[in-house]
Amino acid sequence: MSVDTPRRIVLLRHAKADWPQVSDHDRPLAERGRADAPVAGRWLAGAGVAPDLALCSSAARTRETWKLAVQELPQRPKTVYEERMYEASLGELIALVNETPDDVADLLLVGHNPGMHALADALAGDAEGDVLARMNRSGFPTCAVAVLTFNGSWKSVEHGVGRLVSFWAPHA
Repeated sequence: MSVDTPRRIVLLRHAKADWPQVSDHDRPLAERGRADAPVAGRWLAGAGVAPDLALCSSAARTRETWKLAVQELPQRPKTVYEERMYEASLGELIALVNETPDDVADLLLVGHNPGMHALADALAGDAEGDVLARMNRSGFPTCAVAVLTFNGSWKSVEHGVGRLVSFWAPHA
């Protein structure tokens, strides 16, 4: 695959989580989150998102979101549960994206805010219509999805390289 191949980064924030007496890392989804995650999966499938690789935070709520969403996709991508995504800074998220093998055309990240919103905003040098304004107005709520495209190697991903082509949230 050429480094000039069009690529897609899909960012999925975990669904609504519950607040039981457990560590933050172990928080499960709330009832609304368990209902929203499959809806997000159906949106991804309907938008033609077919990731080659999914990187999912190791937190319980992200793993549960992905387990419910991926069931709605036509095929399950290779999934890596990535400890470094939990509480990752913008710089750490970009570094993870930069490690992606160049045979991956579509990468999906399942993570947390503020990281997912910050990454979408930082990579979006351009956007279709009012999609960037809608994303920023919404604050990237739980179970939101941002889809960005760019050309080049994953190693070249940096601020402003992408085009934000879609933004969706179940309750926005």
